[in-house]
Amino acid sequence: MSNKDTKQVRLPSFLEAIIPILVMVCLMVYVFGFSNEDYDAAHMPLIFATIVTCIIGVICGHSFDDMMDGIMERISATMGAILILFTVGLLVSSFMMSGTIPAVIYYGLDLLSPKLFLPVGCILVAIVGLACGSSWTATATIGIAFMTIGEGLGMNPAITAGMVISGAYVGDKFSPLSDTTNLAAGVSGTGLFDHVAAMISSTGPVFLISLIIYTIIGFNVSEAGYDPTIAGGIQQAIADHFNTNPLVLLPILVVIAVCLLRVPGLPGVLISVATGVLFAYIFQGGGSVGDTFTILHYGPSIETGNEFLDEALAKGGMDNQMWTINLIILAVSFGGALERCGIVEKLFGHLKQRIHSVGSLILATMLTSIFCDAAMCDQFLGIGVPAPLYEDKYDEMGLSRNMLSRTLEDAGTLWAVMFPWTACGAYQSKTLGVNSFKFFPFAFVNLLNPIYAALTAFMGRNIFWADGSYTNIFGKTRQGKVAGAPEEAHEVAMEALRKGRENGTIPKVQA
Repeated sequence: MSNKDTKQVRLPSFLEAIIPILVMVCLMVYVFGFSNEDYDAAHMPLIFATIVTCIIGVICGHSFDDMMDGIMERISATMGAILILFTVGLLVSSFMMSGTIPAVIYYGLDLLSPKLFLPVGCILVAIVGLACGSSWTATATIGIAFMTIGEGLGMNPAITAGMVISGAYVGDKFSPLSDTTNLAAGVSGTGLFDHVAAMISSTGPVFLISLIIYTIIGFNVSEAGYDPTIAGGIQQAIADHFNTNPLVLLPILVVIAVCLLRVPGLPGVLISVATGVLFAYIFQGGGSVGDTFTILHYGPSIETGNEFLDEALAKGGMDNQMWTINLIILAVSFGGALERCGIVEKLFGHLKQRIHSVGSLILATMLTSIFCDAAMCDQFLGIGVPAPLYEDKYDEMGLSRNMLSRTLEDAGTLWAVMFPWTACGAYQSKTLGVNSFKFFPFAFVNLLNPIYAALTAFMGRNIFWADGSYTNIFGKTRQGKVAGAPEEAHEVAMEALRKGRENGTIPKVQA
């Protein structure tokens, strides 16, 4: 075999590692910040950045086939989410046909006022997200309805979208049905419900803080912009074109039921789609089979004569999901190329050697997650890549593995939506009709959670230890339930915890 066939694979140098990142970032900044042209998508920058990454990979000894294998592995791992995304398009269309989303808008305009709209809306979206285990489903159903209700109440769309995102991601994080919740627990080697319990310590307080902020914003919103005739016009247009019998709200309960019964994601969404179509025939007069297929495929075309309502109801359809699906495929391709090339390992592999405190470890983990979100364009990589990089450091500091899982979600899940070129950012921007950069400053849960987690960790508070003890926000360390962890890792962590308590660097459990 020739030397060419046995070329040694090496890690890229720092310069080689940073080139694809700089190419992607510069192109994204140009497209979204400085381009005066009509093109405002992330697709082309991702293609060029992926090509550059593959070239770097070949320079570092990888064959082109090897780089393609890395890309295909990431695409294969994402196919489940892509299939669900197809069916979410069907779900939105069916809920439009059935009158479910129009009915939520109709009754929501009666129940909500400008002053209470934000906090109440955030709680309701969180409940749907918790039941569904999916921020995507929550925003695509009740989130769309709240965007229209917000317009009817004279609310800034960016604020409304931020509220919807906050609620959807709180529900998603706390749901045992969520893919990211299960992923974070799995890659950290801890129990699912140990992970959910740990997230309460960071996301719980931030959710309460966010509700307070939304309430303050609501009370300070001038009602001068609230024109009741807008809300009345929307309601009248809905009543003229849809049967608003309260029974048309039942498909939402079906979505919640299939989630509570732990029906797998794809069959669960399809059951909900079938329910929506059935209700469309029962309550809205239905139509021919061809009409139904057309709406499910291409989305509804509803003309009520009300501009706000017509725009809000022009959602859904499998075909309308293709823009987002294309972006997801390109994003995970770029992430797969980066992963196979060894770029993340090169950039962050030596960082943990400089970590000497719990606060710096938490901060480093979250910054790595956010970097992976932004540079690798995928929240699954924002969770999956930092876990093996830092897990041994958590053990060496006597920390529980659900401390690692919580930290991965505090940043990797919540900040992925910030970037319009990630799968999450693209989907939510498209669904809500507001760019990520505009709504993220008002998505207070997502924005503040990593900040709260880092600050409390540097203060020596809000920390889970390997023996199950927990140092709360007041600095009191109380004994709790030991979280799941790999046996060998748990032994290392327990020994580190014992030594830390002996020398006084780790607080002792207080009676």
